[in-house]
Amino acid sequence: MSLRFQKPGGERRRHFIKEWRNHRGLTMERLADRLDISKATLSRIESGRQPYTQDTLEALAEALSCEPADLIMRDPTAPGAIWSLWDKASVAQRQQIEAIVRALVDAA
Repeated sequence: MSLRFQKPGGERRRHFIKEWRNHRGLTMERLADRLDISKATLSRIESGRQPYTQDTLEALAEALSCEPADLIMRDPTAPGAIWSLWDKASVAQRQQIEAIVRALVDAA
């Protein structure tokens, strides 16, 4: 059984597949080749005209070096988003960020 990510009433949920492809500097042809699907199929998935399965989402995530959840929750092009800061941080900075967030959560 494949899971279709679709809202009631047939409306497709927002995803960031195209944004991740562009973020990774890939053309549609290149990503379609990595997935062994046609460019037309990828175009329909990106535009929301064709639903994707969980297997497709996982294959896309692997090809785009991200997590499946990133493709449906995280726009990699959002400059002010917390993950954009995280991605740019060094290991030492990430440790500091974690410590600050931990302290804020513990203080609440």
